[in-house]
Amino acid sequence: MSWLLYFWGLIYDIMIHLIAPSVLSADFANLQRDIEMINRSDADWFHVDVMDGAFVPNISFGFPVIKAIKKHATKPLDVHLMVENPDRYLQQFKEAGADVLTVHFEACTHLHRTVEAIKALGMKAGVAINPHTGVNLLADIVADLDLVLVMSVNPGFGGQKFIENTYHKVALLKDIIRAKKSSALIEVDGGVDLLNYTKLIEAGANVLVAGNTVFSSANPSQTIKELKKF
Repeated sequence: MSWLLYFWGLIYDIMIHLIAPSVLSADFANLQRDIEMINRSDADWFHVDVMDGAFVPNISFGFPVIKAIKKHATKPLDVHLMVENPDRYLQQFKEAGADVLTVHFEACTHLHRTVEAIKALGMKAGVAINPHTGVNLLADIVADLDLVLVMSVNPGFGGQKFIENTYHKVALLKDIIRAKKSSALIEVDGGVDLLNYTKLIEAGANVLVAGNTVFSSANPSQTIKELKKF
């Protein structure tokens, strides 16, 4: 994991932004093709959404698909758990190939314990918050986090309309991270496109998840290249 630690510090220190295409929006009938496209592109991470049909009203893929992605991916797997009681599965996600593992604030009764367990397994630890959850609730734990994922749509489905209040939340979160002397990166997921991505970076976002914007475009690699510009 030493290469990932170095890369993480580089992101934070020079304030470059990362693009993490969401595999949920890929063509599942041609998944290897889309994985190889991401490998060749300017993208930085693979964003993998895991949904259980209970925490969110949708079901995505599980461990076999994540293992298959890991087999072909040449970039880190950023795994976002939208599941109830995620503690049951931490070891399995590590074994499946997750480099960054993010759990939801709303799904964890003992959040600090969960974060520490993720780190003990050798993964970067992230916490996601739903649109209705205030960033101030992370003040007591943000110094222990590697990443905070701000949901800019209601979790569960791709292709939703971006929630405009996200800019304000990101800016407030950036202030909290600085005040707590945290090195946590800010990731934004949901409705990110070529019209709003620069404003998100200006607000303080470090990592942008783009699903529908990338995979519905005529040239996904070019769209990723555009999203990397700032």
